[in-house]
Amino acid sequence: MADFDHLGLLFSIVIALSFVSVAHISAAEVKNGRFSIDLIHRDSPKSPLYNPSETPAERLDRFFRRFMSFSEASISPNTPEPPVSSNNGEYLMKISIGTPPFDVYGIYDTGSDLMWTQCLPCLSCYKQKTHPQKLCDFSYGYGDGSLAQGVIATETLTLNSNSGQPTSILNIVFGCGHNNSGTFNENEMGLFGTGGRPLSLTSQIMSTLGSGRKFSQCLVPFRTDPSITSKIIFGPEAEVSGSDVVSTPLVTKDDPTYYFVTLDGISVGDKLFPFSSSSPMATKGNVFIDAGTPPTLLPRDFYNRLVQGVKEAIPMEPVQDPDLQPQLCYRSATLIDGPILTAHFDGADVQLKPLNTFISPKEGVYCFAMQPIDGDTGIFGNFVQMNFLIGFDLDGKKVSFKAVDCTKQQ
Repeated sequence: MADFDHLGLLFSIVIALSFVSVAHISAAEVKNGRFSIDLIHRDSPKSPLYNPSETPAERLDRFFRRFMSFSEASISPNTPEPPVSSNNGEYLMKISIGTPPFDVYGIYDTGSDLMWTQCLPCLSCYKQKTHPQKLCDFSYGYGDGSLAQGVIATETLTLNSNSGQPTSILNIVFGCGHNNSGTFNENEMGLFGTGGRPLSLTSQIMSTLGSGRKFSQCLVPFRTDPSITSKIIFGPEAEVSGSDVVSTPLVTKDDPTYYFVTLDGISVGDKLFPFSSSSPMATKGNVFIDAGTPPTLLPRDFYNRLVQGVKEAIPMEPVQDPDLQPQLCYRSATLIDGPILTAHFDGADVQLKPLNTFISPKEGVYCFAMQPIDGDTGIFGNFVQMNFLIGFDLDGKKVSFKAVDCTKQQ
């Protein structure tokens, strides 16, 4: 998501700073070797974005507009930058910064690295309902033209862990934004990058635990009871294991931010649609996994062939509604009985149920949760990640998938 060409020397400074983090985590705070943090859905009553006066229909309408904003996405094959918008993130992470701690909610984003929050004094900032304490002042650009500027700071980070005790990590590196512009809105306080570079939030937390560079996530489905949170887990229990686990290699590319994997194709039922129509072999690292992008974004040729296969497998007439175009949508009061789609990664077949592949953006309507983009690099979005325990093993260079009920992984 980030445009690293704009970081220059600052990026080198950040890399150096990220190695000075010092943990303050006791054995009592890492219960049975497990350290976890809640990921809060943006529409949960626990979220600062929650609007109690908003009706379910209004929430659906807002979600629909957010979902449809990806239809014009375009990604360069050399610079995988999805259209980042703070309105498009679905899961929030709550942390506290400073002493005494000040609560900050940021979008959980595996497609960028910098953790930043808006700070005072603010030269040119979007209106925001709450502010952390005065801290200090960097430049981080995003693919949609949004920009966060300020300075790099170090502070004490406090997290609520599964042990029930607050966990403090000293000298965490983060961006303190004084000049922020673009599509951020008044409710959002920042963005927590959890990509692969040393300065990301997950990299800094993992380095303090001393149990290897691995973490796992379990995202609850859209429209789950908002009191139930998703989880991100660090430590030995971040290992995803069992006979029903499948794994695919992480592919190393020029930009270590993104978690690149190789998608050979997707089957609709028993019919395979290869990623490329012109080559029998898929390019290595042709998609990356991004928890900050809701729909799965596929190169246009691949998407067109796949969506035609989905349409042929469903014995219903698609909705002919200009407001829904160009999405493939159907009218149904309940989740449609669509086909099983299987994502064929290199060495791993991941079965996607209708819950992953059809989303209800409007009452009584279900739409295919994938969209076309221009460019050769796709994104495996968070809809298709729901109800999977997904492990990112950066030392072992693999991503593992295990189908589970994430509402029970509490």
